[in-house]
Amino acid sequence: MRPSHQPNDFPPDPTQTGLEKVRMLLRETVWTLWRAIILAFLLIYFVAQTNVVLGASMEPTLHEHQRLIVEKVSYRLTTPQRGDVVVVDVAGLDVPLIKRVVGLPGETVEIRDNQVWVNGRVLSEPYLPPLWQVNYPPTQVPPNFVFLMGDNRPVSRDSRAFGPVSIDQIRGHAWVRYWPLQDAGLIR
Repeated sequence: MRPSHQPNDFPPDPTQTGLEKVRMLLRETVWTLWRAIILAFLLIYFVAQTNVVLGASMEPTLHEHQRLIVEKVSYRLTTPQRGDVVVVDVAGLDVPLIKRVVGLPGETVEIRDNQVWVNGRVLSEPYLPPLWQVNYPPTQVPPNFVFLMGDNRPVSRDSRAFGPVSIDQIRGHAWVRYWPLQDAGLIR
């Protein structure tokens, strides 16, 4: 049985000059780098990107200067779920915000008696420490929109200030903290 040879299995041509070998090596290096750049661009644009937490609006879940991986695929296939931490572009703001989905399309969200109510029922928020929340009138979330709030409600600028946000404005689902290393892990 004869072994199968691939084009790269043949030994180098002994008649090639040193300059030709350098040119060939340079061409292969450039081609490899070009493919790597295209692959990185596709991954960042379509699959995942990194993001830095700015401010204290998501404490105690996320802290300022933590670095996150935001995956961008799931919301192309499904809609956000209550409790998801998302990165969102808000009109009039220069940087994307990181907030938690509290209200889904068609639901009514309000804050009274120091609790968030969704459709007349108290929302269970085990990720929050005891905190004081200002009353907010009942607000119905339109179709294809979500109501977002920060976990640190007293300092968070969120849907209470700018209203429900279109699902199209969501960049992705904040999935993993990777820096600093002692805080690395899944975001809940």
